[in-house]
Amino acid sequence: MPRPLGELEDAVMTRVWKWNRPVTVREVLEDLQQERSIAYTTVMTVLDNLHQKGWVRREAEGRAYRYEAVSTRAAYAAALMNDAWSQSDNPAAALVAFFGMMSDEQRQALRDAVRIVQGPDTPERREEREEREAPQREDQEAPQEENPGSVVDRGGR
Repeated sequence: MPRPLGELEDAVMTRVWKWNRPVTVREVLEDLQQERSIAYTTVMTVLDNLHQKGWVRREAEGRAYRYEAVSTRAAYAAALMNDAWSQSDNPAAALVAFFGMMSDEQRQALRDAVRIVQGPDTPERREEREEREAPQREDQEAPQEENPGSVVDRGGR
């Protein structure tokens, strides 16, 4: 599991992920300078560190480099969530607490993601799901009482 990015590393990677193309130190610098005062050499050092850590790959272009993300921001977030979850002494409780913090939109995104991971709803999958859910449905169904006013033919009578 990669360790979490520092504040400046995250600011640099945010741009690399957002632009989704090879970027130069100068491009990142100019965008960062809209928010803060920062030196060219600082951005260059951060990108070099990110390269050493495996977050970006670089390709020489003249006397400079172009940097490109090795993975997506989504993959980074997933790795952080997986690491946090795996450190819990009660993973199920951690998930319940996490789901409780989610907005309705996030819960819907989670349902959509589960559907994607599970794949298409084939007849075989439906049958498996129905078999898993059958005991739950039986427990939840109220017993059906016979209507005392009706005539029920039992045993051919």
